Amino acid sequence: MKTESLLDETTGWRQDFHAHPELGFNEHRTSDRVAELLASFGLDVHRGVGRTGVVGVLQKGNGTASIGLRADMDALPIDELNRFSYRSGSAGVMHACGHDGHTSMLLSAAKYLAQSGEFTGKVVFIFQPNEEHGLGAPAMLDDDLFGRFPVDAVYGLHNIPGMELGTFATRAGPLTASESLFEISIEARGGHAALPHMGVDAIMVGAEIVNALQTIVSRKLNPGINGVVSVTEFIADGGRNVLPGNALLKGDARALTPDINATIEKRMRQIVEGICLAHDVSGSVTYDTIFPATINTAGQAHKAAAAARELVGGGNVNGDCEPKLFSEDFAHMAAARPACYMLMGNGTEGSHGRPLHSADYDFNDAALTAGSSFWVALVEQELKDSATP
Repeated sequence: MKTESLLDETTGWRQDFHAHPELGFNEHRTSDRVAELLASFGLDVHRGVGRTGVVGVLQKGNGTASIGLRADMDALPIDELNRFSYRSGSAGVMHACGHDGHTSMLLSAAKYLAQSGEFTGKVVFIFQPNEEHGLGAPAMLDDDLFGRFPVDAVYGLHNIPGMELGTFATRAGPLTASESLFEISIEARGGHAALPHMGVDAIMVGAEIVNALQTIVSRKLNPGINGVVSVTEFIADGGRNVLPGNALLKGDARALTPDINATIEKRMRQIVEGICLAHDVSGSVTYDTIFPATINTAGQAHKAAAAARELVGGGNVNGDCEPKLFSEDFAHMAAARPACYMLMGNGTEGSHGRPLHSADYDFNDAALTAGSSFWVALVEQELKDSATP
């Protein structure tokens, strides 16, 4: 693989980022280091795009085609359980999703392409803040990311624990789900626990709503279409001998298309309105889609899969994988430009196979060469024939 000679250096970057994790929009040290390295590779570096985002631009030859490559930089508010030498040095913050690896792989690709890349055209390296809260991609787009740094297409990459090292997967169409946060407020009439007929128990109304919400997926959606509705919090103001007069339900909904997301919201509002009307109480719903679904453009998905096959062989690339119900704010970039999001194996053993966002997860340094070489292969594939006569 082309970036194999950079593995030791890339591993050093990755473990340094891991030891110094930073939360969304606070990636100051990380951004400084990324900008410093990009400048040392000879790239044109731009700071403060989307607050703490960094963009590096590399032009070679007289090619007119362009490609965007994106990595995320932020960590999570988790106390790390790992005990290796480069474990988090910041209490309550760790790289539990592999963004340290994503950043390092893109840096490695930038160095290789600047020094040895065989292409003609422009590569835009996008180092994005605050992916975990779904705010970083919108912030960069609000800063006119693609107006200032135009690209013909944009690509993203994420490691997947439990997926074999050296394998890749993607698909045309929906790849990751939208995430919508909802709150359901119930205003009933509390009272004495011994006299329930003189009030309306908000817990009873809320419990009925919780059960009814599960019929959205089981009875209101096509069984062949994925969706999830989960109530994650049930808060009421009752007490000993006191029936609650108010309750608040909070939860999370996932969908793979905007239409399914709209259906979930519509049915949720109908259920809450109907049950509250039946009990003569008031109810309201807020439904906020934080992450839209990531929808890969067919052409870009085919191109990404082709580059991965050239790198690791057809048997290690699934170009039509099952969609995933986790969410990703690369979706905002995919809605703005032709795009593909690629999944890469992180391995199956030990901390490398632990689920994302686990306190004992760790990015697999053995995956760094495959990931950075994929970026190189994709750039050289897509920008090999863009020279003007």
